[in-house]
Amino acid sequence: AAGAGAAAGAGAAAEDVPEVERESPAKAPVARRRRTVLLAGTAVVAAVAAAALVVNLVPDKGHNDRSGKQSVGTAASESVDSSPDASEPSGAKGRSASPSASRSGSPTASAPASVSASRSREAAAAQGGDGSADGATAPAVAVNPYKWEDPCSQHYLIDQNPEQVPPPPAEPDARGWVNALGGVAGGQQMLALTVQGTGKATVVLEALHVRVVEKSAPLAWNDFEMGVGCGGGVETTSFGVDLDAGRPSLSPKAGQRDFPYKVSESDPEVFYVFADARTHNVSWYLELDWSSGDRHGAVRLDDKGKPFRTSGNVGRPAYTYPLGDTEWGRNESYPDIPG
Repeated sequence: AAGAGAAAGAGAAAEDVPEVERESPAKAPVARRRRTVLLAGTAVVAAVAAAALVVNLVPDKGHNDRSGKQSVGTAASESVDSSPDASEPSGAKGRSASPSASRSGSPTASAPASVSASRSREAAAAQGGDGSADGATAPAVAVNPYKWEDPCSQHYLIDQNPEQVPPPPAEPDARGWVNALGGVAGGQQMLALTVQGTGKATVVLEALHVRVVEKSAPLAWNDFEMGVGCGGGVETTSFGVDLDAGRPSLSPKAGQRDFPYKVSESDPEVFYVFADARTHNVSWYLELDWSSGDRHGAVRLDDKGKPFRTSGNVGRPAYTYPLGDTEWGRNESYPDIPG
């Protein structure tokens, strides 16, 4: 019996040992293969990353003049192009990134009127339309703050001696002449406003407001008259404003009617504004209220982003440039601007 038990124990031990030996060799190679595969995969990823790093570090010989800013701009333009643009023609989708960056990066508000028109379109879009169907957007306004009723009526104050001032310009060249000398309209400034609709819809011009930016003592400069022996006058739609008043406002001249007016793309309107100043130096601009259906807005009118400037000239030394003369001379009728 003891022998049988020992034999049985030995048999059991003999059966246990092979089972352990069969499991261990089977699992170990699998684990090794998994580790090998994992390490190999990691090596491949590392190699790819290293290759990408090398490619990025090697300069592009064909584009070695590109700066970092241009790269950022290109990336920005690609991001813009990736989003669909309903207003862009389908043929424009294949265009390069740089022109797209220029279009999207350009300021919308170069001129104040453009800014107001843009805001109006946004308001229209918020109400369920973009205004493109009926053209109900802000009117386009051309502003000329260097318009003359006649050369004799226009004076400019300039902080220079007469021998330093060139001959008076013709009206179309007045802007460059005045800006080069740092001049300011003296006594009165005339503006021409050409207002036109930008679509088929009629636009109502509700009101035209005067906005004062700054008011100070009149400039103590010399006064230069642009012409001698003139005549005539403006009989069209014109308005006057006294800039010396506490709250300057426009009033119709020569029997003209007041606002509102109507304009469209095919029916523009021209307004003339005469701004007077005697006792102040005034920086100011205009604001035009408009409406079309349920859309409305306001357009700022100024001198290319800067306020208009008009200064009183009473008592200032008066200079004229008579026809045939070659230099400025003191006005014989009134050496100083009368009050």
